[in-house]
Amino acid sequence: MLEFASLTNLAAKLGSGETTSRELCELYLERIRRYDPALKSVLELNPAALETADQLDEERAEGKSRSKLHGLPILVKDNIDTADMPTTAGSLALRDYMPPRDAFLVTRLREAGALILGKTNLSEWANFRSSYSSSGLSSLGGQTRNPYDLTRSPCGSSSGSGAATAAGFCAASLGTETDGSIVCPSALCGVVGLKPTLGLLSRSGIIPVAHSQDTAGPMTHSVADAALLLNSLIGHDSKDTVTKAAENYANIDYSAYLKPDALEGARLGMVRTLTGYNELLDEHFEEQLGTLRKLGAEIIDVEIDSSALREPEYTVLLYEFKHDLNAYLASLPAGYLGSLRELIDFNETNREAVMPTYGQGHFERAQAKGPLSDKAYQQALHDSKRLSGPEGIDKALSEHTLDALVAPTCAPAWKIDAINGDNYRGSASTLAAAAGYPHLTVPMGQVYGLPVGMSFFGAAFTEAKLLAYGYAFEQTAGGFKAPDLASLRTGEQQR
Repeated sequence: MLEFASLTNLAAKLGSGETTSRELCELYLERIRRYDPALKSVLELNPAALETADQLDEERAEGKSRSKLHGLPILVKDNIDTADMPTTAGSLALRDYMPPRDAFLVTRLREAGALILGKTNLSEWANFRSSYSSSGLSSLGGQTRNPYDLTRSPCGSSSGSGAATAAGFCAASLGTETDGSIVCPSALCGVVGLKPTLGLLSRSGIIPVAHSQDTAGPMTHSVADAALLLNSLIGHDSKDTVTKAAENYANIDYSAYLKPDALEGARLGMVRTLTGYNELLDEHFEEQLGTLRKLGAEIIDVEIDSSALREPEYTVLLYEFKHDLNAYLASLPAGYLGSLRELIDFNETNREAVMPTYGQGHFERAQAKGPLSDKAYQQALHDSKRLSGPEGIDKALSEHTLDALVAPTCAPAWKIDAINGDNYRGSASTLAAAAGYPHLTVPMGQVYGLPVGMSFFGAAFTEAKLLAYGYAFEQTAGGFKAPDLASLRTGEQQR
């Protein structure tokens, strides 16, 4: 099925003339038209998509293929600036906001010849409005649903990117993560998701949550696709100083590390403290550890107590959200909201439309925080980084001489409940998120007919190693399995 073909396969078909960028666009647009009214994964379609596809086809006909992404339709999360489509974070407050320029990553994609097909729905404001929110719900886009069971959550906040990729609405997509927002929706929607090391990818032109953890990343049908997409995204951005480190990795071809025997001799730490979310998931995970062993990996049980990390991480997010969002909003043209305070007031004024089921507790607590010079923030940041990095991931890797850590990414998808919010049991995301380290999730089959993911995470800038391990596992575990969208009906499946 062409809609689920790999980026490499699609590039080959474009190169041979078997298909065209226009035909791919039309295929994805037709699937979106047919199935997305139920999924609500796409917020905006690029009005110039077909025209752009024709231009890219003309370039190819003239022998001007820019990269392997040339002519491939990509969806991006709607907190990433695009100059030709609104960027809203799912909020009515930014309904008509047209950024003056593309985000750095979007520019990179366009330079590589990728076609930006549209913008995906998300948990409003990247799921940092309230702890009682329903993942994938935004006041602009409604409730994104899981393509494997429309009554269940796609997880958030990159819910639309995960659901749309799984549904075959694009060749690949971009998501963003502060803590879990790439890996959780990828796992629950059965696709591959990579949260890169902080600083590998630019964040300029992305509506922020917290600069010490925020990053974008690829969400794809395979590990090979994630590696290929990552290759085109890396680069030093003068507007995002942390990407200075990316200069050391800009010329790496991550695809070259993908070998079926990559796990031979690898020492992987199984983080026992990141299990126990679901009995059947634990049983399935143990079986998949057997797969890793058969592929030559040695599995060592480790324990990392991350319970003390919750409070300092949350304090950091509150302080940085206020600071970072104020900076982003202040850069908007006159007539738009200019601060978090104004956003809170807008939501109160438009409560019936914006907050019919849950409020804005995170916003209000963030607004009450002071500047980043506060000792409370400085201490929380120090503690968050210390507990997740040197005394968390780094310590486990060093003490047991490990190459990487593994765990089930998160519990299976829960029932959507807009009134009570997410029935969230936990995930493997927080350690890597708070430390700013890479985290890869790869499909490891299904439980209860719902996708679940295997997480590989480790030290900073070890993307090549993690992708190699994930690729080797994927070749045996089976990888992505497309959902049967035609058989799904909202509310009919009850588990």
